[in-house]
Amino acid sequence: MNRSLYLGFFITLVLLGFVLDQLGYLTSLRTNLQSAISPIQQSITLTVQDIVGQTTLPTDVITLQNRVTELEIVNNTLVVENVRLREIERENEQLRQLLNYTRSNPQTNYQPSTVIGRSIGVDPTNLLYFVYVDVGARDGIARNMPVITDRGLVGRVVAVGPNSAQVLMLIDSASAVNAITQNNRATGVVRGNIDGTLILDRIPQGDTINPGDIVLSSGLGGNFPSKLVIGQVTEVLQRDQDLFQTARVRPTVDFGKLETLLIITSFDPIDFEAELLNQEDDN
Repeated sequence: MNRSLYLGFFITLVLLGFVLDQLGYLTSLRTNLQSAISPIQQSITLTVQDIVGQTTLPTDVITLQNRVTELEIVNNTLVVENVRLREIERENEQLRQLLNYTRSNPQTNYQPSTVIGRSIGVDPTNLLYFVYVDVGARDGIARNMPVITDRGLVGRVVAVGPNSAQVLMLIDSASAVNAITQNNRATGVVRGNIDGTLILDRIPQGDTINPGDIVLSSGLGGNFPSKLVIGQVTEVLQRDQDLFQTARVRPTVDFGKLETLLIITSFDPIDFEAELLNQEDDN
């Protein structure tokens, strides 16, 4: 009974709404209803767009991350290439300097070499300063050959293998080179010091020596060619009661940054005995 009543009531409302719509009474009601619902529709639309945007954001982030990774790879490649080119340029500059030196000193023969390692003794009472080079007996290298750079004297070869050699550096305390100053021709012996510097000792009291003087190899003894640059005098230690003067010398070679070296394989040593005999004969 109630079901029939509800059905009849619904049909009556439908018919009434149709009649009122045909008569134009529902137009204003529809307009007012749309105006009231419009803000709600806009809010729903914005919410849906935001949700859609958030669902596509991860894809954009992944694309951006992939692009950043690609750029990092390219940047790392360029950095490595730049370092390689700078090393090549540096090596070429060193070789040009050594080539210019050999052209300026054609009286001796040279064997280029590259430092492949270094060794510094740990015993403070007997420090040993060595470098190892990539040439050896197969390249004509022999013990006691002088080793230089374009900046000056490095040391001498003390051990030789088939493809490598050991070089005792000038700053080692076991090293000794007969030397002479460029200006006043004061003579002495350059030795390595325990702190890695150089000492010019056995300078006769009558010789004049001053800070700033350039120290060269004298060639005395025949172990080293003459006129190889050793360093510059920084301090003179002189006492009247001593037999000899002593001077501190700053080397021109940077022994901590040795890379490319020249080994002098042959040179004409100064024969002082012959020169003295010739002088006696002339007299």
